[in-house]
Amino acid sequence: MELVDTHAHLNFKESYRDLPEVLERAQKAGLSAIVVVGIDLKTSRRALELARSWPGFIHATVGVHPHEVRKLTPEDYRELQDLAAQAVAIGEIGLDFAKEYSPRDLQREHLERQLELARSLGLPVVLHVREAYGEALEILARYPSLSMVFHCFAGGIAEARQALDLGAYLSVTGIVTFPKAENLREVVRFVPLDRLLLETDCPFLTPVPFRGKRNEPAYVRYVCEKVAEIKGIPIEECAWQTTQNARRFFGI
Repeated sequence: MELVDTHAHLNFKESYRDLPEVLERAQKAGLSAIVVVGIDLKTSRRALELARSWPGFIHATVGVHPHEVRKLTPEDYRELQDLAAQAVAIGEIGLDFAKEYSPRDLQREHLERQLELARSLGLPVVLHVREAYGEALEILARYPSLSMVFHCFAGGIAEARQALDLGAYLSVTGIVTFPKAENLREVVRFVPLDRLLLETDCPFLTPVPFRGKRNEPAYVRYVCEKVAEIKGIPIEECAWQTTQNARRFFGI
């Protein structure tokens, strides 16, 4: 059985001092690829370093998270463009109105600037959206040519339907295994399997039965098991289809 973790933060060095062992466990769990996601220039550089160190297994995205856009300078955009030429996607980028570590106007501005960068390079985008689905969907509708995935999707069926209408994929984390996450399980029932991706968002959002411990790519299997259970299909079918989705989306 082949799996892909489409969103991991193995570039957080402080969380993965045992990285070789983490990757060995991932391979033993059936993972054929891991997408390591940047949230700023430092972690984007690190993601690319990891992709060069584990070619064909680790793939890198580069981008600036909405929490971090307040720090961006024109010089940073020049570096971001250089880094993006080596990446499989732009991200994670988006809007986060839950915490507002960056002002909303700056979040909007830099989301659009990074969407323009993705469009100019022909790259897909990895989106982070929290408590801002209406505004994000309105902005994204202006970029119909872009391939996009809503990482750690947390909207309802109405937002899921709008995202699907834009041609987007929705990505599911370990939250789907949490006892109180019935809203997300309803979304998983609703979304066609060929539009779902699986992720850990490690080191965060560790699935049952490992809640309270550090998350890692090997645990994407538990996300797959839960999605298969919700869909009423064999885990092998869920793994096969979501792996095909990931390879198609990221071009890996």
